[in-house]
Formats: sequence, C-alpha cells, structure tokens
Amino acid sequence: MKLVTAGQMRALEQQAVRAGTSLDELMQAAGLAVAQEAWLMLGVVAGRRILVLAGPGNNGGDGLVAARHLAEWDADVVVYLLAARDPSDPNLAPLRERGVPVYDAPGDVGYTALDEAVDKAELVVDALLGTGRSRPIEGALADILMRLRRALDGPAPPRVVAVDLPTGVDADSGRADPLAVRADLTVTFGLAKVGLYTLPGSEYAGAMQVVDIGLPKDVGRPLPIELVGSTWVRDRLAPRPAGANKGTFGRVLAVAGSAQYVGAARLAATACYRAGAGLVTLACTLRVQAMVAPALAEATYLLLDGDQPAQPADAIAEALAGYDVLLIGPGLGQDRETRALVDDVLRAVTGTVRGCVVDADALNALAPIEGWSGRLPARCILTPHPGEMSRLLGCTVADVQDDRLGIALRAAAQWGQTVVLKGAHTVVASPDGRAAISPHANPLLASAGTGDVLAGAIAGLVAQGMEPFEAAACGVYVHGMAAEELRDDLGDRGLLAGDLLPMLPRAIRILREGRPVRALPQFPGLPDALASFRGTPPGRPV
Repeated sequence: MKLVTAGQMRALEQQAVRAGTSLDELMQAAGLAVAQEAWLMLGVVAGRRILVLAGPGNNGGDGLVAARHLAEWDADVVVYLLAARDPSDPNLAPLRERGVPVYDAPGDVGYTALDEAVDKAELVVDALLGTGRSRPIEGALADILMRLRRALDGPAPPRVVAVDLPTGVDADSGRADPLAVRADLTVTFGLAKVGLYTLPGSEYAGAMQVVDIGLPKDVGRPLPIELVGSTWVRDRLAPRPAGANKGTFGRVLAVAGSAQYVGAARLAATACYRAGAGLVTLACTLRVQAMVAPALAEATYLLLDGDQPAQPADAIAEALAGYDVLLIGPGLGQDRETRALVDDVLRAVTGTVRGCVVDADALNALAPIEGWSGRLPARCILTPHPGEMSRLLGCTVADVQDDRLGIALRAAAQWGQTVVLKGAHTVVASPDGRAAISPHANPLLASAGTGDVLAGAIAGLVAQGMEPFEAAACGVYVHGMAAEELRDDLGDRGLLAGDLLPMLPRAIRILREGRPVRALPQFPGLPDALASFRGTPPGRPV
C-alpha cells in the first residue's frame, strides 16, 4: 500500500481537480465515508449522541458533511466549530435546517456548550486539523483538546473517529503534540499518510480505514513510499523449483561472533538458513566454532586462527569468490583488530558478490573512519538501530527518531546504499528515493539478538537472488510477521531471539498461501449488512 506525505496528498487532490473532480465532490465523498465509519463503529446510529469538532479548513468541511449525514440518519448530533465559519458555507445550511446545534469557540463563553456536549457524547468526530496542520496547539484549540482529553480519561469516555489524521499528529513524521487526540479509528482519504505508520503517530491513530474519495485510478503507482504488505512480499519471494540444489538458493559467508557474543553468530547464521539460503559458512575463531557448532550442525566453517596461515582478512577475501553474499558484523565486538578486519574485508569485496549485509559491530567499526561510506562496495545493505545510525551520521538518537523516514532516505542517498533503520515501523530506504515502511511495531522484538536474526534473514533473501532493497524490505516484513505470530501465544513480553528462527519459514509459508496473520479488527455490535457501505458512492444508507 502506498503512503503519502501531506504535500504529496495535496498534489494528488489537485490532479483529481484537473481530471474533472471538484474539491467539493472530494469533500462530500470524504464526509460520507466518515459518517459511514461512525455508523459501523456504533452499530446503531439513531438516537446516539455524537459531537463533531470541526476546524476552519477542508478537514472541518469534511466533518460538517459527516454531521449532516449522521443527522439525516437520526443521530443526536452537536457541531462545535474551532472558529466561526462563513455563514454562506454550503455545508452549514443543511445542519441549521435540520435543527442541529452549532456552536463556535469564540461565542462559547467559558466553554459551557462544549463541556456539556463532550460530557454527553458517545462518539466524537475529530475534524479539527487533519493533514493541514499549520497552526500551533494553543488558544481555543488547546482548550478544546484539554476538555476532550479529560473526557477520554474519565469513567465513561466517548469513542473517537479522527478525520484523515488525529489532530496534533504530524502527517509526515508522526510527531505528536502533547495534546494530540487519541483516536479509536482514523478514517484517512485516498491514501494513508506516512505519519499514521510512524511512532508515536501510529499509537494515536487507533484502527485505520483508508477510503476512496474519487481520486484518479492508479494515482499512487508512481509514489516512492510503500507500506510493506503481504501481497507485496509474496510477489517478490523467489521460486523454489523441485529440481533445486543448495547452490540454487545461494551461499552466504557470515563474519560474525566473538567470545563475548557467541549467540549472535548462531542466530545470524541460522536465520540465513531459515530464510531459505542453500549454504551458510561462518567465518570465526576456533573458540567461537567450538561453542556454536553443537547448536548449528548445518553450517560450515572458515576458521580464522589455529592452523590458518593467512591473515583473517586475507582468508575471508580469498574465500569470498565462492559465495553470493557477505554478512558481516553480528557479535564481532569492537576491539582494534576487529575494526581493522571489517575495513579490510569490505574493501576486498568484488563484483561477484550479490550483496553485503553490514550489521551491528561492523557499523560501529566504520563510524569513526573518515569517509567510511566511500570505502564500501556496491550493493550493501546497512542495518543500523537508532544508536548506530546516530554514530554513523554524527547526530543524536533524538535527531534520528524525530524524522526516521527523512533520516533514512537522506542517509541512503548520501551513502549510495540501502539502509534499514530498525525499530518500531522499521524504515527501509533506497538510494534511488524509494522507501518501505514496516507495519509492525511489536514490543516482543525489543529483545537482545532479534537484530541478528533480521540481518541473517535479509542475507538469506539476497542469496536467493533478490535485489538489496527488496530483500531488505521482505526480510523486515517476514521478521516482523514471525514476531506477530508469536505474539498470539506470548503476549507482549518474554520472547527469546531464537524463538523467531523456526517462525521465519512458517511466516513465509503463510505469505505464500495467502493466509492473513490475523483477522482485521472488528467493532462490538457491528452489523454485517453495514460492511457494504465501505467504498459506496455518496448516498443515504438503506
């Protein structure tokens, strides 16, 4: 599913206008969709008390259209305006004709009318700002949101439907104002906004429903930002022919592990296999091999000490000719010799390698080197977590987290490599400007070693012939999907990174067979007949 920034969405709306669809038609379709989703949420709309909070712009207009439909369906609707609208506003007249109470903040001394409406509401429609947020959260807007927050924190809170985007959430970065609205459902128009799939925005959005409001067909095809989904991944998984051998599915050389971090080597190498690679060789010391081999009988080993006459970097460079992928970094440690090894090995990679996954301590080894990105071979996939990314860029972790998508895209372009910025809603960025965002934000993955599993899974997919960007995005999705499957059993804590390993091929099988990870969220009391409203043209429900 394509994602858009606020600027891209405005451009698409203008494109629709040039194609013959007026802004009013878009607004009418959007408002109807919001009203329908409100009905779906409540189950029965007649007689239900609904408060519509409407801002001065188009988002407020969408809210007024929704209020009109809800009133026509016999809901008990109150409209509260952030600022007085032009009396000639065509969306106000139908409300007044039906006797819908309409108040505005400037005329509501002491917010008496607002307090009463909020206290009585069973459902609040947030149509204050949407993606057009340009004003600060202050003055009357802050007062309205504080009163809504008190009601939501009370003993009988109303449910909240956000129109296009919860007020106070940035459409592009997901940043949230302290007074941002926490919605139960966000009805977003045409295409989902990036901020709805970036923390903390995704936590404020609640369930999400993307509705068609009449934008041109295939309008999202050229857009560069993708929310990774099961169909997208399934279409890119390599075939597994019956006559294959281990060479068919690629060979990975993993430079990983040290005496302090033996588990990282096992996790990364096993994940290569579990993702489908045909052969995995672990380049490590005798001591690491002795500890890993009992738990990883399937790997072969390139020993970097003992009777090995060559220097470790030379031995790895010589061996690389027989491999399709280099995975370097998990658990290597950060001593001086390791830093030199990483630099020497990466500079020795030739064009015969399909790709290099550079992870963990390999990234830490590169960060202090002046001009380090120019020393990388082509077709690298860098997999930093926010701390590693901050060291690579020379900025703070807060800087990284404040604009994850922008940071990842700029880094990929600057370095000329694929970047995987790990974390909730992991971002995969390509140097050509494409980006893929993971739908997964799972606290189970906040556990040591899960990043090693991800690095191995990505390397295993590259070994099977995937291009770096696709392999990284597919690996992130499969990794997250495996954790989602485990979440059904474990809840939100207690995962060991090794638990993910057998789940990787199971997740791939689920993708191939087309079974969803879980059923879509349903609302209590949802009548099946109302489900047909989604996507219908404007008109009164029957």
